[in-house]
Amino acid sequence: MTYLFTSESVSEGHPDKISDQISDAILDHFLAYDPEAKVAIETLVTTGQIVLSGEVNSKVWVNVHKIARDLLRKIGYTKNEYRFNADSCGVISSIQEQSIDLFKGIQRSNKEEQGSGDQGIVFGYAVKETENYMPLTLEMSHNLLKELSFIRNEGEEMTYLRPDAKSQVTLEYSDKNVPIHIHSIVISTQHDEFDTKEKMHERIVHDIKNILIPRVKRNILSKKIKKLFTDQTKYYINSTGQFVIGGPHGDTGLTGRKIIVDTYGGRGSHGGGAFSGKDSSKVDRSGAYAARHIAKNLVASGIADELLIQISYAVGVAEPIGIFVNTYGTSNYLDEEIVVKIKKIFDLRPYAIEKRLKLRHPIYEETAAYGHMGKNPRKVCKSFSDIEGNKKKQEVELFTWEKLDYFSILKEVFNMSKNRYFY
Repeated sequence: MTYLFTSESVSEGHPDKISDQISDAILDHFLAYDPEAKVAIETLVTTGQIVLSGEVNSKVWVNVHKIARDLLRKIGYTKNEYRFNADSCGVISSIQEQSIDLFKGIQRSNKEEQGSGDQGIVFGYAVKETENYMPLTLEMSHNLLKELSFIRNEGEEMTYLRPDAKSQVTLEYSDKNVPIHIHSIVISTQHDEFDTKEKMHERIVHDIKNILIPRVKRNILSKKIKKLFTDQTKYYINSTGQFVIGGPHGDTGLTGRKIIVDTYGGRGSHGGGAFSGKDSSKVDRSGAYAARHIAKNLVASGIADELLIQISYAVGVAEPIGIFVNTYGTSNYLDEEIVVKIKKIFDLRPYAIEKRLKLRHPIYEETAAYGHMGKNPRKVCKSFSDIEGNKKKQEVELFTWEKLDYFSILKEVFNMSKNRYFY
């Protein structure tokens, strides 16, 4: 029998995502001046107010108030009618020093034996459903909102758009787990006031179907995915009728409340730990990135069509406590055999992960909207300033955990026939 599966996404202007981006922007500024900084920043946003809290152990300090305001301007919160304006909102900081007990518990004279910054379980997932080995429902949910954001920032069409938005995509799958068609698309977008409610809703529905959806289709390279848009696809657009009050004025936002949007859209599993605002000593972030790196390389190399990996850690202990793999019956190898080979190939101690994926660099603000997984690795030049206003530029490599850089090693360790498995 066929079945339905759904994933959602939120825009960069969603309250929870504002919080994530502020937390990661602050983290980046600390790492730019002190790569060894230990940082755990939590952000709350509400009507006219930003509250910063958390723990930091660093040789430098940064202007957290300015970082938060600059981030809001970039997103587009620059108008008083939003009731949340980068230039007028309050910013309260209650950031304190990291617990000395935790600091001593993870530090080692030999960095390679650095302990995990926390206990926890992390998951990595990859599937041969899209070109970037991400679930299609989540990929499409992200793409709808990214394109809506492009339209808003271009300012030529749909000029009534405001920053806050959500999307949801439901696909119908065959009993062989193959997408058949898009069952439904849900989009809720914040907007300016209209003259009448009837004209407002009619206009937004028309524009979503005739401006946004065609632009999204044009960006889809795969003909198979384009064909999933059918006459039977249902659209639910601003289904409550009106969405003027939004952003932090409509809902309070908190760091770490969109962990499924950040990862795999409900496919695979999630260990429960949020990512944003945390430096890489926290394995619920670095370990999750390492797990995605492993899963993606194994699936891309042909070892499995779908793969989930779980890694578990204990605070203060370097080596993982356990590793679990599930290939859902899509591999020619036993799951237990894959675990043995993963242990042989990948060093999963926290310091080794930091070095391999370059996680002590200021690379995190870009992860905090539209997912931490599935993006293209690339190098960019970023600008930072410290508390005294001293500025610096730094070239960094983003999304290193998305690199397909283990093909030759996997081929050797798995004794793979190039013609049969490897591609």
